[in-house]
Amino acid sequence: MKDRQSLFISHGGGPMPLLGDPGHREMVQRLNEITADIQRPDAILVISAHWEEAVATVTTAAQPELIYDYYGFPPESYNIRYPAPGHPTLANKVIAALQNNGIAVQGTEKRGYDHGMFVPLKIMYPEADIPVVQLSLVKGLDPQQHLAIGEALQQLEFDNLLVLGSGFSFHNMRAFFAPNTPDIRARNLAFEEWLLETCSSQQLTEAQRSERFNHWAAAPHARFCHPREEHLIPLHVCYGVAGKPVDKYWSAEVLNKQSGMFYWKLGSPET
Repeated sequence: MKDRQSLFISHGGGPMPLLGDPGHREMVQRLNEITADIQRPDAILVISAHWEEAVATVTTAAQPELIYDYYGFPPESYNIRYPAPGHPTLANKVIAALQNNGIAVQGTEKRGYDHGMFVPLKIMYPEADIPVVQLSLVKGLDPQQHLAIGEALQQLEFDNLLVLGSGFSFHNMRAFFAPNTPDIRARNLAFEEWLLETCSSQQLTEAQRSERFNHWAAAPHARFCHPREEHLIPLHVCYGVAGKPVDKYWSAEVLNKQSGMFYWKLGSPET
């Protein structure tokens, strides 16, 4: 196995983490802690909650532009810059790994980086000097399919790669802007505890862990925390890449909701 890392982050609301929003202070702190704690990658493969296609799709451009895919924010949020280069060689290796595992995939030179990429990475690696490739989710958001995509990426021939799932472990838009009642808090925490147990328990076999991911909607208050699961499914890809219990976990209050970040360290060139 080539040296790599898999990391799922809760990326917050639109560009708000970059605008000094107090509700994102802990999230920004955690991302900075993570950057200091993990190995600096030579390239990053981002699976963002904000990109879905009919088949898995990979950015292949050498210098993708930014997509300001949010609405109603201050003018400065549309002037954010993050000129990270693409990595066509990595993109082609991602395509090959998925094809070799029977997964329908295509490349695109036209698609740019969405805010699920550039908002957290501007915090984590502000110099924008690490090449980035984005991989879409697949419409329908089938959990087993995204676990399979992650498993296919285990065979990716690329050293010192960070696979970054950019989503949110809690994503109920109404609840973000409603009073944080004891009932809402309890539902948030119950699902977060289930997610942490699923990712970290040494008592689960990997078959059992995969089964829990496949049937995540049966978890306590799952559909309250994720009325639509696009912000959770990047975690499935990250776990599919790892195939083992999580190595590290960070929590943060984001917009008054408990959210989690999950990290796996995977292999080395000698293994």
